[in-house]
Amino acid sequence: MKAFRRRGKRIKEKDASLVFQFVFFGLAGVWLVFFIPFHIKFLFSTTWELDPLQTHFVSTYGLASLIISLVLVAICAFLYYRYRYNHLKQLIHRQKLAKMILENGWYETKQITQEGFFKDIPSNKTKEKISHFPKIYYRYKKGLLHIQVEITMGKYQEPLLNLETKLESGLYCELVSKELHDSYVEYVLFYDMIANRISIDEVVAQNGSLKLMKSMDWEYDKLPHMLIAGGTGGGKTYFILTLIEALLKTDAKLYILDPKNADLADLSTVMPDVYYKKEDMMASIDQFYEDMMARSEEMKQMEGYKTGENYAYLGLAPHFLVFDEYVAFMEMLASKETTAVLTKLKQIVMLGRQAGFFLILACQRPDAKYLGDGIRDQFNFRVGLGRMSELGYGMLFGSDVQKQFFLKQIKGRGYVDNGDNVISEFYTPLVPKGHDFLKEIGKLVS
Repeated sequence: MKAFRRRGKRIKEKDASLVFQFVFFGLAGVWLVFFIPFHIKFLFSTTWELDPLQTHFVSTYGLASLIISLVLVAICAFLYYRYRYNHLKQLIHRQKLAKMILENGWYETKQITQEGFFKDIPSNKTKEKISHFPKIYYRYKKGLLHIQVEITMGKYQEPLLNLETKLESGLYCELVSKELHDSYVEYVLFYDMIANRISIDEVVAQNGSLKLMKSMDWEYDKLPHMLIAGGTGGGKTYFILTLIEALLKTDAKLYILDPKNADLADLSTVMPDVYYKKEDMMASIDQFYEDMMARSEEMKQMEGYKTGENYAYLGLAPHFLVFDEYVAFMEMLASKETTAVLTKLKQIVMLGRQAGFFLILACQRPDAKYLGDGIRDQFNFRVGLGRMSELGYGMLFGSDVQKQFFLKQIKGRGYVDNGDNVISEFYTPLVPKGHDFLKEIGKLVS
């Protein structure tokens, strides 16, 4: 019984009209609760006659009681909608799930013979009755929807095992995970993703993890390297500055590259290792690579070194190379220079996790020309912000991704794959008006 309670409410065929049933019977029940007390004396009287009954209810008193009870019902309905809206949304979700099964025909039926008016006379009339309705359970907990579908190996198993797109678009939620269990598959979705957005003050880096939303962290120790894509006005620059400010609150060492000499280049006035000239940037990449290789050798000679443990186990600080407008930089280079940079970056993304050397790469569109040879796949945390084309999403997340992308006019909104191959909606941390990144970063550096 405990396992069934944990699974949640079972979706049934009658749930196709669940909202109407709830509203109609709920309002009718509340109305009777308020209406009956006005007439309790009359209802308990021993003599009921048609004419007195009609006179009683059309009297001024009867009309007033009707109006008052209806007003009270309206107030209760408003309070329910105001404070219990989540419950109503859950009813709507369950109704949509029932309609999805019925409208797609994912159930089995059988023909049954209807009884005639005279039971002794055989009837030729038959009607269709649902003989098997798939077991689907719905549960809402702490902002997450848990939808479990039984696996029966029947003829409708294939569509029921691939409900991601229908659930996301139909319930207006975002898939977080999909797990295959012994006898069922469980879809976990965010009900209200924007409610998980945090402010810049809540972005904290600790124990090899950086909090970016209430329910989402970038665990760079386990899933190294971040790839950020997005056009102008999508919030990419503010997001990068937020990452820099949060990482500077730790003992991390940062290198900033900005080939367009734009917002990130301004950080050179308050912190070291900020470069925007081509030669300086190439030298910085070389230095970052050399430092990584040197640390890898030094770690093996350190006391307490243990095979399989990373830099943090030895108490070493992480290093981050923050590279804005990566594609624009690569297009500045000659052929030999491009090959040299790609070789270094490939080594960094392949070997950096153990030594604590991480890349944060940003561009408008992750062109495969400069992220080929498996480099893109080594970026375990990928974010696409603002308006992007289907081709751009394909370059970022992979062309074989089955995901419907929707545009919302909210700055800092996009989509993320945090290393589990599940793409979900993402909101960058909120930056309050008047927040001065240069001033705050200057304080942290000094």
